[in-house]
Amino acid sequence: MEIARRCRGTPRIANRLLKRVRDFAEVRGRGVIDSKTAHAALDMLEVDELGLDDMDRRLLSLIHNKFSGGPVGIETLSAALSEETDTIEEVYEPFLIQEGLMQKTPRGRIITDTAREHLEKMPLV
Repeated sequence: MEIARRCRGTPRIANRLLKRVRDFAEVRGRGVIDSKTAHAALDMLEVDELGLDDMDRRLLSLIHNKFSGGPVGIETLSAALSEETDTIEEVYEPFLIQEGLMQKTPRGRIITDTAREHLEKMPLV
């Protein structure tokens, strides 16, 4: 259930996470994937309870911290993250928008109150 909760509803991601959790269970666990092992492995992989990975959190944090929640243009985000605009628009944004963490407006991208609350719960690294 823990893997399913964090896989974004995407079979490809679920399979990737399952393989990593299985490897973790073999090396650090008893070779059995239980809730505790899955949770520890996913935390080590830095996939949080919403299914956000490092780049998702970097994107949301950038908008939150550097641009006061937005709006900010895609080109600015691209430059600040050293990521192609197409990658941001096609890989990261759809999930963040679907989960209600980001909105696209005519003036640029903004984060939602849900994203702010989630970021404030995250430990500072």
